[in-house]
Amino acid sequence: MPSVLDSIKVKGMFFKNRLVMPPMQGDHATVEGGVTSKLIEFYEKRAEGLGLIIVEHSYVNLHGQLSKRQLGLYDDHLVPGLKELVKRIQPFNTRIVLQLNHAGGKAPSRLGIESVSASPMESARELSVDEVRMLSYTFGRAAERAMEAGFDGVEIHGAHGFLLNQFYSPLTNHRTDEYGGSLENRVRLPLEVVREVKKKVGTRLLLYRMGSVDLDFMGTQIEDSQYFGKALENAGVDILDVSGGVCGGAPSTLDVQEGFFVPQAEAIRAHVDIPVIGVGGVKTPQFADDVIRDGRVDFIAVGRAQRQDADWAIKAAKYLRAQ
Repeated sequence: MPSVLDSIKVKGMFFKNRLVMPPMQGDHATVEGGVTSKLIEFYEKRAEGLGLIIVEHSYVNLHGQLSKRQLGLYDDHLVPGLKELVKRIQPFNTRIVLQLNHAGGKAPSRLGIESVSASPMESARELSVDEVRMLSYTFGRAAERAMEAGFDGVEIHGAHGFLLNQFYSPLTNHRTDEYGGSLENRVRLPLEVVREVKKKVGTRLLLYRMGSVDLDFMGTQIEDSQYFGKALENAGVDILDVSGGVCGGAPSTLDVQEGFFVPQAEAIRAHVDIPVIGVGGVKTPQFADDVIRDGRVDFIAVGRAQRQDADWAIKAAKYLRAQ
């Protein structure tokens, strides 16, 4: 079995190792969502030891913004700053993709945004069918901008209770039309978005961050996500990034041992023929290496540990080579 330091090819694209920086919101953008020197510096400092960087979620339209200084991808004027970010990462031979997101019902009213969702929520109105159908175009236009900026691909955010996850989860989707009810209907919008974005990325990479479980007996179960994972593969996704659903990215109800979403990733991996990223509180190089060597996942993402220590990946490689 390969180690976490071994290279891998996906869709003909070379990754120097299997270490991933997952998307982590930093709120270092301008109030218009533009790239700043602080944002570039954050990624540049961490790029050398990584096979893949997934840049934090960028909002695809103004209704989808989550925070005041979140990175944006809703307009063409944001492309030059993103080009500079890509340019600064390229010398490290590290793949870089940009995550696309719509906050949906989680968009805060303090930003003066009208929140929208799959179904009515405490502070969000339900999207009409026509509005739902426009979302794939919106994500597609954002993906075009990411391609213009030079990213190696994009990741669609379908986890952590954001809009696409709100359509997928029965906890937040109570629609009675073609976008609600059955599992097949609840995944309809995410798959429409994937197909449209696929047209825009072409030969570059398409990742999907899946909200694999809701940790609620009335919510999304792992069997649902095994079905959904295969459907995403058939729609053109190249890599699945498996995380939590409406329970979020670090739910308190899970055992807090390292890799708390790796079991879900492993279960989904058994049903697909594309690489899978595991994630969830990974802290130590040994654990990261073990899950790759054991064939549980194909990539492993290390978030908070890398946020705290910019040299985590370099130190991890030195430690593992010394073993």
